Amino acid sequence: MPHTPPPIQQTPAKAFERLLTVLHTLRTECPWDRKQTMETLRHLSIEEMYELGDAILDNDLEEVKKELGDLMMHLVFYARIAEEQGAFDIVDVLNGVCEKLVSRHPHIYGDVDVNDEEDVKRNWEQLKLKEGNKSVLAGVPSSLPALVKAYRIQDKVRGVGFDWEEKQQVWQKVEEELAEFKEEFDVMATEAIDTEKAEAEFGDLLFSLINYARFIGINPENALERTNKKFIKRFSHLENRSKETGKSLKEMTLAEMDVYWEEAKKL
Repeated sequence: MPHTPPPIQQTPAKAFERLLTVLHTLRTECPWDRKQTMETLRHLSIEEMYELGDAILDNDLEEVKKELGDLMMHLVFYARIAEEQGAFDIVDVLNGVCEKLVSRHPHIYGDVDVNDEEDVKRNWEQLKLKEGNKSVLAGVPSSLPALVKAYRIQDKVRGVGFDWEEKQQVWQKVEEELAEFKEEFDVMATEAIDTEKAEAEFGDLLFSLINYARFIGINPENALERTNKKFIKRFSHLENRSKETGKSLKEMTLAEMDVYWEEAKKL
């Protein structure tokens, strides 16, 4: 017998309850849903996060809505699996995050005074340490992509006052790291390449650039991804224009390619 789906609801609480009902039915009746574990869902959740990130950068709000729904389904799914294991349920999850938000906003739910968002962030990090975190950096996931991790590390230590005072100081650090990287390659002109040392200097340079971006309010991950998208769009135009001429890219000179590249930039 087919199940009758619960009707569409018009309030947040009822709509969330509808999701819980649907997922409970799928978990008990659908062979694929019954088979899933936290481990099998993990890579799918990561994929959904990236899809949400793409939609946000594209400013595609309809797609953002869909991806938020997919992510919310995953969160409820994890809680359902944990409930089956007797670990916790969705009520525990929701109450837990509410308690955390209340305790970490004493300027809203207590008598702590703050002047700006920097005070809020400093209080947040101090409260996390009081809650048992052994380090300010304990909350940075080890599996984060390196660029995102560098940004989060810098943002975390800023929360406890470990930061530059002026952006000129940060830029001086960028120039210092660039000079050290260039110097390494000047040496390489006459000596064997020390790949490990060059990689270390390049890492220092990237870290300092990320730090400068953060200091002036630029998210380096978003900036780089927008550049990636821009490059893909322009290169796709180059490929399409080369096909129109009957030539493959390998048959074209760089000068010929550059004509179409400049054309793409003007579109």
